[in-house]
Amino acid sequence: MAANRTRGQRAGLTRQAVLEAAVRLADQEGLKALSMRRLGAELGVEAMTLYHHVPNKAALLDGMIEQVVAEAVPPEFGTAPWREVLRAYAHALRDALAAHPHAVPLLLSRPAMTPRNLRTLEGVVGMLYEAGFPLPRTLDVLYSLTSFVVGHAAARAGNVDDGLASSDPDAYPLLVRAAREAGDEPADTRFHFALDALLAGFARELERP
Repeated sequence: MAANRTRGQRAGLTRQAVLEAAVRLADQEGLKALSMRRLGAELGVEAMTLYHHVPNKAALLDGMIEQVVAEAVPPEFGTAPWREVLRAYAHALRDALAAHPHAVPLLLSRPAMTPRNLRTLEGVVGMLYEAGFPLPRTLDVLYSLTSFVVGHAAARAGNVDDGLASSDPDAYPLLVRAAREAGDEPADTRFHFALDALLAGFARELERP
């Protein structure tokens, strides 16, 4: 074990490497398989070595959320109008959660207030505030949009659309007809519809006296 730990240290093990490995392990085997011992084995180090980079399991889970959110953050918030930035963020977060479905329950259950996440939130709030949103309203916009995307990802993971079109049309004629007319990709259509509605609502907020 000592030899493994030495190799891991010589390889330049970092917090970033630990978090990337944790996300990769969760992607491959699920959250139930994630433990400090299992993660250490994946990295070729003793589990105790990981505590030099993440103080505990809770910090590891928060860091995993940080990794997934980082995939969805536009490089610069100030390079495009707020509406375009939020639209790009929503699409990127949806794609990140589709690539890492085991992160969805983490996002639903943990605030993950890491310094990197807080800097991201600060950037979004600053962008919206400069666009004219009242400061408290910036948080309403941010949390509404993020909750929508995470909820959409959770619904897709649970296959909530499955079965509606094959329900009894005599008992639920409108429901079955709506499901059948929605087409092959109802979740994608619904995502774009709801996102457009949210952004339009946010824009109307700016028009208030």
